[in-house]
Order: sequence, then structure tokens, then C-alpha cells
Amino acid sequence: MSTPTPANTTPAAHAAAPEAVKPSNFLRQIIEADLDKGTYASRRWAGSPGDAAHHAAGEPDPAKIRTRFPPEPNGYLHIGHAKSICINFGLARDYGGVCHLRFDDTNPEKEDTEYVNSIKDAVQWLGFGWNNGGESNLYQASDYFGFMYRAAEYLIEAGHAYVDEQTAEQMRINRGDFGKPGVDSPFRSRTPAENLRIFREMRDGKHEDGSMVLRAKIDMASPNINMRDPAIYRIRRATHHNTGDTWCIYPMYTYAHPIEDALEQITHSLCTLEFEDQRPFYDWLLERLTEGGLLASPPPRQYEFARLNLTYVITSKRKLAQLVYDHKVSGWDDPRMPTIVGLRRRGYTPAALQMFAERIGVTKSDSWIDYSTLEGCLREDLELKAHRGMAVINPVKLVLTNWDEVMGAGHLEPCSLPALPHQNHEATQGVAEGTESPTRHFTIGKEVWIEREDFEEVPPKGYKRLYPGNKVRLKGGYVIECTGCTKDAAGNITEVLATVVPDTKSGTPGADSVKVKAAITWVGVTDGVNAEVRMYDRLFLDAQPDAGGKDFIESLNPNSLKVVTAIVEPSLANAKPDDKFQFERHGYFVADRVDHTAGKPVFNLAVGLKDSWGK
Repeated sequence: MSTPTPANTTPAAHAAAPEAVKPSNFLRQIIEADLDKGTYASRRWAGSPGDAAHHAAGEPDPAKIRTRFPPEPNGYLHIGHAKSICINFGLARDYGGVCHLRFDDTNPEKEDTEYVNSIKDAVQWLGFGWNNGGESNLYQASDYFGFMYRAAEYLIEAGHAYVDEQTAEQMRINRGDFGKPGVDSPFRSRTPAENLRIFREMRDGKHEDGSMVLRAKIDMASPNINMRDPAIYRIRRATHHNTGDTWCIYPMYTYAHPIEDALEQITHSLCTLEFEDQRPFYDWLLERLTEGGLLASPPPRQYEFARLNLTYVITSKRKLAQLVYDHKVSGWDDPRMPTIVGLRRRGYTPAALQMFAERIGVTKSDSWIDYSTLEGCLREDLELKAHRGMAVINPVKLVLTNWDEVMGAGHLEPCSLPALPHQNHEATQGVAEGTESPTRHFTIGKEVWIEREDFEEVPPKGYKRLYPGNKVRLKGGYVIECTGCTKDAAGNITEVLATVVPDTKSGTPGADSVKVKAAITWVGVTDGVNAEVRMYDRLFLDAQPDAGGKDFIESLNPNSLKVVTAIVEPSLANAKPDDKFQFERHGYFVADRVDHTAGKPVFNLAVGLKDSWGK
């Protein structure tokens, strides 16, 4: 199956009125209110991020809004990031705006270009892009280190920041808690000139790592502990993947983030609820730098939404890394992982993940989304796109004992079935309405493979498939009548025996001459192809595996992967990596994007045909 073309987020291409977009949520309401009031109508854009003077020389911003997706390149993105990508890029698309991809690379010890590349790939695979009207809106926070330092010097000179030489433990104690106000640092009363001199010494490498920090001077008695003189710069000798050894001081995230937003002229800075308590500092910092003339006005505003809590999943980068490094999974792209690379390898599609993000909505309150919602989106997307095929997962041989007599010795009868039964549906991908439906071709002969569960020597009540004396149809082939089975010395069934009913081939005038209550899937022994099939299930047995301090390792599902050798029809042998199929009666499968080859087919179970978890 093909990957959707990345969405064009050029303002001119998506200036559609809000009426054309999906149903409102509170973020849409905020954006629509700002557009109605013209909150950001006066903004200018100089074609690249910059300070107030830089943008003042630019043209009126062609983007009605600007959002950003700002991951730290310290790991692989997961399903929660996919939600954020869809929200930020999707809202920009829907409201004639632009979304920036920005790497928040202010922590040099944990970041790597491997993660940078994986993030770019994930965003594009999900169907979004950062090239807008010939302009690339791909940025990295480290490019702003120079301005961040300049802004820090301004805060010092304006009396809004000071160098603190307390130990980390002393600062922790003196910060107080929710019931006790903080205590002023003994270094808080230093003059701006003295603070500036020492800060420049920090920059020049004249002080040891951890010996001092630069703190904003706000209010040590604030009820919001985040406003009790937060640290904004620390000394850290570490080689940065982008700036090398240029700097030995680095900005703190809470200081860098609002500055990055402002330099990029972001209008709506969307983040998850854990940053809600940081919003007062976000606003305080931008107010100080705007009133000082360093940043353009109006400044960005931060809005928080609930993060994704998905049952049977963990999204902690640290815990996901533990699964990888302890070899509980095969890697970051293991199809059981909630990483985007894992979901992609499992068979999830960009359309399914976008549908999921839209369906679960955007709220201000935390709640748990059942994993079946995600699976349902994939089923819905693949139902009209995935080519059908027959595969036998647990095979036993079926011998048509009268085949040579009725059809001729060695005869192979060609059969066919539609690859896309719903090909005329308007949503079908790759098949234009009115064109011929793609067709699968295969043959039937004296011996075929069937599912072992399709035969019962003594059938239970209501059983409609093969048992002695019963007739069924081999799907796309003939009606057959079961006559019994053969067994080995241990009593295990080795072959099922049946006779073919002549002139009952599907699609011929005699197809309806014999009525049957069931049709079963099968694969011919002559043209069937062996394939490795990986039957994936949920990685955890507990719906909330790490809630309440639980050891998530203890709830790992020991049966989350079963590997079997299946036999598939010849059309499936032509699959290319990432092609999706519906194995009839079994579920949706994808040709593994890493291990699948023409000579050794490998298919992953993406999702079953219906939700059967726990049933």
C-alpha cells in the first residue's frame, strides 16, 4: 500500500474557513476567537526566526497562525507524540497557518542525530511537512543560543536575574514547599554589574560544572513554586551535537522554550498539562523581554491539553528504553512497541493514526483511552484498502480422493477471487470507480491446505465446517463432502479426506446447485507459499502497567509474540515490504518492512478482524 503524500501546510493552500474543518474542540475555539478578534493580525514575519528588529523589517505574516511541534531529540517518538504532531500540524493546516518542526536540543548530554533523523522521518510518514511556500520551517533551539545568552544579559542588567552559588541541596531546601514560602538566596542582592561579570565568567569557562547557576529574580514567596526564582542557565561542559564545544553554559528548558516560540513568531504554543504550572513563568519571561524591546509583540500564548493515556501501553521514554536495553523487545521498532517506528512496522497507517487523534479529541482533563479505539481506527482504514488473500495459519492437508477420477490425474483448476471486494466504494485507495477490480489467481488440485480447526471428527453443536458427511465450499473453488480423516500412531490427524462435487465451481452456472452452510479458506499444495507469520498481541496484560508505582515488567504478556510457519496463496508471495493485506478470517497483516523478502515472506499481524481481547 502506498504512503499518503505529505500534507501541504502552505498558508495559501489551506486558507479554508473553519466551517470546513472537523468538529470543534477547545483549542479550535481559542484559535477561532483569536482569528475573529485579530489578535495576531499585526504580526510580521521576516522569513526566518529572529528578534523584534528582525521581524519589524519583514512583511505581514502570510500565516494566520503559527504552531510548532518541538520534540527533544533524545529518543524515538511514540503514540503520544503522534497525537501532538496531528494536533499541531493539523490545526495549522485547518486554519491557514504554518507548523514548525523544532528540535528542542538544549540538553547536549542526551541528544543525538540518530533521533533527529528518526523524528523527521516520523513527521513526514504521518503525512505532514515543514516546507511551506518554498520556505523550510525546520529549526533547532541550539541555533538560538546566541540570542538566549543576550536575553540573559538583559535580564541581569534590568535586575531580573542573578548568579546563585548555593549548592543544589541548599537551593532545594531554601525553595520551600507548598506550605512554606522560600528563603532568599544570600547571593540575591548582588548588583547587576557583579552578576554580569560572574555570568560572563561562567560563559568563559572560569567556573566548575554545578558550582553556580543563573536564576530569574521573581518571588521566593510565590504560591507557585515554579516562580520562586527558577534557574535559567547552568554550567555544563558537554559537546553539543550541533554547536560542538562553543558553549559550556546551557539554558534550562523552561527558559529556552518561550524564547524559541517568540523568535519563531508562534501564536499558539500547545503542550500537555504537566506544563500548566510553568505557564506563569512563560508569560513572565516573554513580558520582560518584550518590554525590553528584544522580542516582537504580541507574544505567543501557551495552552495545555491532556496527554494521551492509552491502556495496555507505557509511553515513558525511560521505561521504553528499559524494554529495549533489557531485550524484552527486539528494538525500538519492535511491532509491540508504542513508538511510531514500531506502530509503522506493526502495520499502522498514517491515516489510521490521524483518525485516532481526531476521534479521541482534545480535552483539558486526563482520561484513559482504550486500546481497542486505536485498533478500530486501523481496521476502519484498511477495510477498503487492504487486498484480500487466503492464508492457512495452522495447516492440515485436505485430500480430495476422487479428484483424479472427476477432474483428471494431475489436473490443476484455475480459480480467482477479487482482491478488493469493496472496490466501488468511494474511499477505496488505488482503484478508480468504474475500473476493473484487481483479481487474485490461484489453482486447486487434488491436495490443499486447510485450517486444522476446520475439521472435527465429532462436531460440537452448531459446527458447520468439515466433519464426516458434511458439505462445505472451498472459497473460490468447489463444494466438497467430507468423508473422514487419517491419523498417525499417536492418534493425531494427519490428513482430512473429502470428495469434490463436480460442476460446483464458484462463478459457474452450477455453483448454486448444491447448498452449503459454510465456506472455508484454503491454499493449494501446488502453488501455496510458505511464509513466516508473526502473531503479535498486546505487550502487557495489565491495562495500566505502570500506574501507582507498579513494576511494569511484571505485567509483560508472555504470549505477546508467537511465530508460525503459514502457507499463503501465491498473490501474497508478491508482496513488497509495508504492503497491507487482509488474511481472510484471520485479520489484517503487513509484509514486514525489515525482514520480508521475495524469497522469504514475513508477515506481521497488525490487528484482528474484530476486537476479541479478553474474550
